Amino acid sequence: MEGLCLFRFLPRGAAGLIGLAAFLCGAPALAGTWVHDKAQVGDFALAADGQAARIVTDPADHDVVRIAAADLRTDIEAVTGAREGGAAQLWIGTLGRNAAIDRLVAARRIDVSKLKGAWESFLIVPVERPAPGVARALLIIGSDRRGTAYGAYELSRAIGVSPWHWWADVAPLHRDALYVARGTRRFGPPSVQYRGIFLNDEDWGLVPWAAGAHAPGETPLGPKTYQKVFELLLRLKANLLWPAMHKVTAPFNANPSNAALADRYAIVMGSSHAEPMLRNNVGEWTAPAADFDYLKNPDGVRRYWAERVGTNAAYESIWTLGMRGIHDSGMVGPTTVEERRATLERIFADQRKMLGKAGIGDAPQIFTPYKEVLDVYRAGLKVPDDVTLMWPDDNFGYIRHFPDAAERARKGGSGVYYHLSYLGAPLSYLWLSTTPPALIREEMGRAWDKGARHMWVANVGDLKPAELATDYFLSLAWDVDKIRGQAVDKFVEKWAAETIDAAQAAPIATVLRDYHRLNFERRPEHLQYYLPGEKARPSPLTVPQADERLAAFGAMAAEAARIEKLVPEARRDAWFELVGYPVLASAAANRRFFAAEAHDRLRDTDMAEATRRGAIAHGADEALAALTRRYNRDVAGGKWRGMMAMEPADGQWRSYRLTPPILPPGDAVAPVAAPKAFAKETAKETVVAPRDFVAGAGWRLVDGLGRQGSLLATTGKGGSATASVTLPAGRWRMVVDLLPAYADRDGDPLRLMLHIDGRVQMLEAARETGNRDWAMGVLDNRLSLTLPEDVAGGQHLVGLDAQDSGVRVEAIRFLPVDADPTLH
Repeated sequence: MEGLCLFRFLPRGAAGLIGLAAFLCGAPALAGTWVHDKAQVGDFALAADGQAARIVTDPADHDVVRIAAADLRTDIEAVTGAREGGAAQLWIGTLGRNAAIDRLVAARRIDVSKLKGAWESFLIVPVERPAPGVARALLIIGSDRRGTAYGAYELSRAIGVSPWHWWADVAPLHRDALYVARGTRRFGPPSVQYRGIFLNDEDWGLVPWAAGAHAPGETPLGPKTYQKVFELLLRLKANLLWPAMHKVTAPFNANPSNAALADRYAIVMGSSHAEPMLRNNVGEWTAPAADFDYLKNPDGVRRYWAERVGTNAAYESIWTLGMRGIHDSGMVGPTTVEERRATLERIFADQRKMLGKAGIGDAPQIFTPYKEVLDVYRAGLKVPDDVTLMWPDDNFGYIRHFPDAAERARKGGSGVYYHLSYLGAPLSYLWLSTTPPALIREEMGRAWDKGARHMWVANVGDLKPAELATDYFLSLAWDVDKIRGQAVDKFVEKWAAETIDAAQAAPIATVLRDYHRLNFERRPEHLQYYLPGEKARPSPLTVPQADERLAAFGAMAAEAARIEKLVPEARRDAWFELVGYPVLASAAANRRFFAAEAHDRLRDTDMAEATRRGAIAHGADEALAALTRRYNRDVAGGKWRGMMAMEPADGQWRSYRLTPPILPPGDAVAPVAAPKAFAKETAKETVVAPRDFVAGAGWRLVDGLGRQGSLLATTGKGGSATASVTLPAGRWRMVVDLLPAYADRDGDPLRLMLHIDGRVQMLEAARETGNRDWAMGVLDNRLSLTLPEDVAGGQHLVGLDAQDSGVRVEAIRFLPVDADPTLH
């Protein structure tokens, strides 16, 4: 919650303070607009006439408070050029750790009754004559150490310093002066208690960059890199990190400086589902992998876990319970589901006993039923009631299990482990960040409604270029109601104004909307239409259909090029990292793939045109190389050298990666200005889009998802949606396209009752993670259900009745009976 005024915190009967409250509140100030360049009545002069307010902390306060205060001091100078001086003071302190602030509380000069005991909350409030010799001070008061730090960074953000100032080179724009509007502002507590990210699959960007460019003097990833990650998390109001854990990376706790630094920054450390008890098995388990077996070697495994409990018991941590294989593989030893269940229950007891002996038995603990472990959980696994259940998605953004009533009643509650990047079957997506914010909102919002509210963690891969998705995920976790309550385009527009240019924010948001829509249809990393190990086959698009897709990418890229010329010079690097590279690279990747495919399809019938298409494919390949070279070598003076690896980056994990593109022979192509323009095909389908329906109370429109730009989603409360459609003469096959989401749990079918001219048809989409239908569904981001009976031409009335809360309808399509339903 934000922007609340002082009178909201006054105790009943405190009439004498009402006048003060009215003065302090004044006109309400929206978040992000409460710092002005020009003084207004009652404002606090944060920086004016070349002098900035003096920032004051208490030596007894937490380390993170001093770190945040120092960053704020640097940020004010970066924006205004002003240094500390003059009479104004800015006090930053934590309740109970700042003597001056505590004296004001004791004297009832400020009311903190709603702040005491609150989780990660803070006030920003001006106070007249807070101490002898101090005419006026602006106070940032935190309920705890992170709350105080968040307050300092919130002010930094309000003066124009983006959380991405370092990670995306968002240079602060100059402001001559800074005045904080009158009034008291309260932030927090957050919607989700623990909110964070998982750095993962760091082989292709984060580690090469850290080792070669950012911190060549330390074993990656080390304190110099993690310090920047911790600062970013605080600026985004996050509090949790699962550190990088691949073999290429040194284990986080192998260097004690990492954990000590996390504590200074007040970052809670955890570990992934594959790393119980904060142990990085890939780098820390030195015995044979076969010995990581709790049936044959329980003493050895327990000693291994107990060692970490001993070294990290003093730090704020979240302990992952359970056991899997060494690297994201199944548990070694037990061979049946029942044996795994019994073994895991024994492991839970032993792990919790270790924590109890170390005096941290009440520390937060989680269990993630990921992949095959979910089957064990559903077979009756007894997880201690105070342990948080972390529900995973299917690795492609669709949550597999939502808490039922019994799970919602558990003391430990539920959380979500969500993927914005993934290495694994059926095909990885490690290069560009293309998960639409609207999908994050839908899935995480549904998880929130179902009671998964204790911990949210997003797998962000190398972090770059997932800046927008990461920001949106963590913003949602901080304030679910506020972020869900605004259109995604409005969030993106505000984000673009903050990170790139306010004048171009609306067109940037439009470009990013098109970027997510086009790439959701098929991610750049999924530009092959067969799975690894299968016989190669072409895409289902004809050459004219592919040309239509490429035209949309071309228009998007052209608009991006137009905007770039208008972006302030100081923000050109940020523009390229956040918008330019992903937009232009995704367009080039599609141009390369579909031009090469057109070459292969046309070479037997039109060699001249095939040759022209081959030239386009080669040109797109060269453009991709040039864009990536610019990212790694030129942006920010070469700061990101080694960060951007174009997919497929190398020959690792080939069974999970697309095949390197095969271009026509170079000698067989000649440069051309443009390909031959094929006549647009006669429409072969009639589409009933979500906006064509008249929806009852049981349905809602979801913007920003699907090929039509929106989805029709059920609220789970019944009700019908109807639409009228007129079909040309002939026989038509009816296809219903759904988002490949889940009902309340993986394995249960999505059910939808369809009415056409009074006839009723119950449709079911089987949902079983890992099978071929699932694989095709997540690669297309669509499930297509074909009705068994054809429909004749003429006018028809179509109705939908949802049977499950997970149903989201992308469209109803009518195709000629001989058409392929997988076509667009």
